[in-house]
Amino acid sequence: MKIIDAIAQSAPFYSLEFFPPKERTAWADFFAVAERLRAVNPLYCSVTYGAGGGVAAGTLEIASRLTGLGFTVMNHLTCVGATPESIRAYLEKLGLAGVENILALRGDPPAGENIRWEDCPFTYAADLVSFVRREFPSFGIAVAAYLTPHPESPSFAEDRLYTAMKIKAGSDFAVTQLFFDSREYFEYVEQLRRLGVTKPILPGVLPVQSMDLLRRVLRLSGCNIPAKLYLALEEADRKGGAEAVREAGAVHAVEQIRQLIAGGAPGVHLYTLNRAELCLRIAEQVGPL
Repeated sequence: MKIIDAIAQSAPFYSLEFFPPKERTAWADFFAVAERLRAVNPLYCSVTYGAGGGVAAGTLEIASRLTGLGFTVMNHLTCVGATPESIRAYLEKLGLAGVENILALRGDPPAGENIRWEDCPFTYAADLVSFVRREFPSFGIAVAAYLTPHPESPSFAEDRLYTAMKIKAGSDFAVTQLFFDSREYFEYVEQLRRLGVTKPILPGVLPVQSMDLLRRVLRLSGCNIPAKLYLALEEADRKGGAEAVREAGAVHAVEQIRQLIAGGAPGVHLYTLNRAELCLRIAEQVGPL
């Protein structure tokens, strides 16, 4: 089933993002986390995919096993360094595994590699979207949306234009990068609507697990965080350590989710970081969506 069809039939919902553990010895714990998170009744879960195909095999196997456990799965798919033949072969494997939805991404080159994008079969995520829509029309396709512009975008305006282009290339919906200020999401959606985008834009929410993880995520994603929130998390860390940070992060996430749903967001995509406890606590405190 295409996820967009489930979205159209659903009240506000949760979806979840997982990443494949690097070591197979961690897979048992990973699937235990996934089973615990069934309690939030996720509409679907997404599984990330490494740049250059570094964890492609692990992503495929985990996506297949989650599908076998009854989850609707959206497999991340990057096209950096890929060929039409390699993308076609991977999508055929996904279809055989019962995975019918992808998140189409350009991806970043593996560390230390320089890529001449103009020489690549897929220069942008929009190229991948068009290819999949043409070659595999039964697949559901989502794309990523960046409230903070992609590092290679020259301006906010051009970033929005590129996002609109890849959605219009054949995407069913978009999922945003993590953010911490709900006003940014609503402003972003309005900007895309003015560009003619009518598809759902699903907000991504990261429950703050620790200051170290937060700093790493901010460094990698380039997203913004309100100074007041960051200072409050630092103060919680000084006074009560990691548990106090998780508590402050939970309070913020609960309020953020309530604001998003009250403002008309179709649902909330939780970046789980493969951890169940905080996500479960937040969902319980939010109550029914």
